Amino acid sequence: MGWLWAIVVGFVLGLIAKAVIPGKQHSPLWLTTVFGMLGAIVGNAIARAAGVGETSGVDWWRHLFQLVAAVVIVAVGDRAYVRVRGQPRH
Repeated sequence: MGWLWAIVVGFVLGLIAKAVIPGKQHSPLWLTTVFGMLGAIVGNAIARAAGVGETSGVDWWRHLFQLVAAVVIVAVGDRAYVRVRGQPRH
């Protein structure tokens, strides 16, 4: 069940990140999901380092760190994908 939850969270974070980033992203949906999963992992690590990894109630700070990390990873990952695939940049 942990992997299924990670995929769902990665999918949602990746889609939100794509919506926040201006312009068109060229990475496929499966890769966006992987980028979102990586954003969740990195965001959790940053939240733990900042001391807000586990709080009572909803972990808003942890979710914010996850989203910011996902936006950065999707943006960088999409540029890398375009360079590797050789697609034109728009």
